[in-house]
Amino acid sequence: MNDVISTILNHRSIRHFEDKPLTEEQIRTIVSCAQAAATSSFIQAYSIIGVKEPVKKKKLAELAGNQEYVEKNGHFFVFCADLYRHSLLGEKEDKNVEASLESTEKFMVALIDTALAAQNAAIAAESLGLGICYIGGIRNNLEEVKKILHIPDRVIPLFGLAVGYPAKVTGQKPRLPFEHVYHEDEYEQNKEVNLHQLDDYNEIIANYYQQRTNGVRKDRWTEQMAALLEKQTRMYMKEFIQKNKLDLR
Repeated sequence: MNDVISTILNHRSIRHFEDKPLTEEQIRTIVSCAQAAATSSFIQAYSIIGVKEPVKKKKLAELAGNQEYVEKNGHFFVFCADLYRHSLLGEKEDKNVEASLESTEKFMVALIDTALAAQNAAIAAESLGLGICYIGGIRNNLEEVKKILHIPDRVIPLFGLAVGYPAKVTGQKPRLPFEHVYHEDEYEQNKEVNLHQLDDYNEIIANYYQQRTNGVRKDRWTEQMAALLEKQTRMYMKEFIQKNKLDLR
């Protein structure tokens, strides 16, 4: 097993960081690695905003559900799906690109490009001995996030990435079994097989929580996910996307 694979397999979310900022060289390295990710048709439909100003980080932490590690970390990156520059280049080249930019396909391209870039950044950070935590909570109130970071139309902040020197390292949550994720030649649709795999995974997760909390918790994964999905959260998203000139036509 090489160092890259070891780094990837050793991933876990870090939520407690030392009070030590990243260097400019570290920031540049992480962003450069993000830019090295694959991008659909060379469109590069993302931007990354590094947030250093304490007041802004504090506001973002509040918007993300008072997550302290959004404010207290080595550096906070906000990854954005970005088709603003493509609107500009359409003007520059005197081409009508608006219908394309407002299509579901280009919206998906922007989301995928952003996610690929972010995961490259995460692996780069972890390879440097840093810890990371993705922050989806910034989507709780994207209008306010856009105001704080002065983000134009056609740009959607998707998630944050808190990066820093780990002050506390937690255990890894066991992922779904290989057989439940990997399908060969065709999708496994046998309901009994799927339910059996979920039962096995529930037992693994319940044991994980029981050991981690000294018996206080023994959640099953299906129980946890069903409760999460039963709640309707961030239901404003479609309206927000359309308002920001990504109409999903």
